[in-house]
Amino acid sequence: MLATVSERTPLSADWPELDVDTAYAIQDEALRQRRARGETLIGVKLGLTSRAKQQRMGIDAPLLAWLTDAMVLPAGVPVPSLIHPRAEPELVFVLGRRLAGPGVTAATALAAVDRVYGGIEVIDSRYADYRFTLPDAVADNGSSAYFSVGPVGLPPAALDLSLEAALLEVDGQIVDTATGAAVLGHPAEALALAANTLAARGSALEPGWLVLTGGMTDAVPLHPATRVAAHFSHLGS
Repeated sequence: MLATVSERTPLSADWPELDVDTAYAIQDEALRQRRARGETLIGVKLGLTSRAKQQRMGIDAPLLAWLTDAMVLPAGVPVPSLIHPRAEPELVFVLGRRLAGPGVTAATALAAVDRVYGGIEVIDSRYADYRFTLPDAVADNGSSAYFSVGPVGLPPAALDLSLEAALLEVDGQIVDTATGAAVLGHPAEALALAANTLAARGSALEPGWLVLTGGMTDAVPLHPATRVAAHFSHLGS
């Protein structure tokens, strides 16, 4: 039986006192339920790490969310039914060792990375018209839906991640482009933020985990039959 999906009003509309700490507790409970259904925790994602995304959403702080194996979408596989999906290119880290805060810097974060990949994240907010506060977005696990990881993985020392470029293609047309500098100035800053944020919650980034560092461009809406691709300078397509 296929699951049905439907939008709702933001939680903050019914619960104005919702704060970020409570929203992360909601996020953790949702993860517990996912794991009880048999999903495996495989990493985390950062959201709202680019100024373009923050400005469009009217939110001025990044957020963290969980990734499970059920969110992996192989390249070329159609996106399952969603409410109002959007796609964005991302730089994806695979950790070679545990990374625990507090006090993690971009340099120490990058030293824990085994490989860097290009990827596409498909996001989908539960909230009508994609309108929400930061606590709403956190409680919704950062609008997480699915993600695909590209075919080329390189050690971080082989790349200038601040200059690694992505071109976002929709139906054969390039619609946006950005470099890694769009992600908090450098994607390693997003990784450090993830480690330090998890430390405040009593957790850490584990070996083998994937970390999606955040959309490099604004997210583009997806419609039935839309074909989307991301092309990276050194990380393939």
